[in-house]
Amino acid sequence: MDTYYKKKIAALLSEHLSLSDNEIIDLIGSPPKKDMGDYAFPCFTLAKVFKKSPQVIAQELVSKLPTEPVFQSMEAMGPYINFYLNKSQFIKDVLQKVLTWTEEDFKSIAGGKTVVIDFSSPNIAKPFSIAHLRSTAIGNALAHIFDYIGYRVVRINHLGDWGTSFGKLIVAYKRWGDEKALSQAPIQYLLDLYVRFHKEVEEHGELEEEAKTWFKRLEDGNEEALVLWNRFKDESLKEFNRMYDVIGVSFDHYWGESFYQDKIDPVLKEIEDKKLLTESQGATIVDLETCDMPPLLLKKQDGATLYATRDLAAALYRWD
Repeated sequence: MDTYYKKKIAALLSEHLSLSDNEIIDLIGSPPKKDMGDYAFPCFTLAKVFKKSPQVIAQELVSKLPTEPVFQSMEAMGPYINFYLNKSQFIKDVLQKVLTWTEEDFKSIAGGKTVVIDFSSPNIAKPFSIAHLRSTAIGNALAHIFDYIGYRVVRINHLGDWGTSFGKLIVAYKRWGDEKALSQAPIQYLLDLYVRFHKEVEEHGELEEEAKTWFKRLEDGNEEALVLWNRFKDESLKEFNRMYDVIGVSFDHYWGESFYQDKIDPVLKEIEDKKLLTESQGATIVDLETCDMPPLLLKKQDGATLYATRDLAAALYRWD
């Protein structure tokens, strides 16, 4: 469909330019922000030909363009002409095209390619919620569809099994834990402990620092911390797998956040080698000011990692 819309733009512009359709298509790009349209045509290269500024050229060209049903609007934005798709027409076009396809047409697209589907992804030590069920159902359906039409499907359950919340759970269990209660109703009991931690911290603020310390120990491979964390994880997975068995869902890998822990340092080293890492107030960040975005925090002052750090490692691992 992308080529289809670019050809539409080329047909509109070629009436007023001495460029071929292919030359126009090569220049078409995507705006940096969604609210700036779906396609953008730059007018910089036309400045010498028209002997006008790109901004003026963009305005003059837009005024000459006829209405085209596939575009909701066409606007001059500085030196660009931005094209906004007619979403209703887009949906209609896609459905009309797909409904004409045969099974072989679908399979010809797959061509043995790999698709990774990350779905369900509940949090360890917390109940399996309706939000997780929605993701599970959608992800499982997509996996079956992609598998049917010939893709190699990799089903990943990206468990929420790492982070400062586990430092809190370890502190709570060491202070108030009961082995019998954990064995009888693990997820509910761990949730109760987590809630109690947050109530206690209102009067005993030092618990927060203690939790951060225990999570750092967990990241550093402390044996006591790992034993407790593994216990919380194993008990939770037993409950989750009972649910998956009932609804007929399976995964190729249970690669939660913790799986990428030993892959973080190589990723940070790669970013550092590209001179993108910066120290800021003792923390490790990627400065994204030039992209008009806030800095990406990858390591806290105490050296602990964050969701973003682990997500980055996960994305690169899956790509490789």
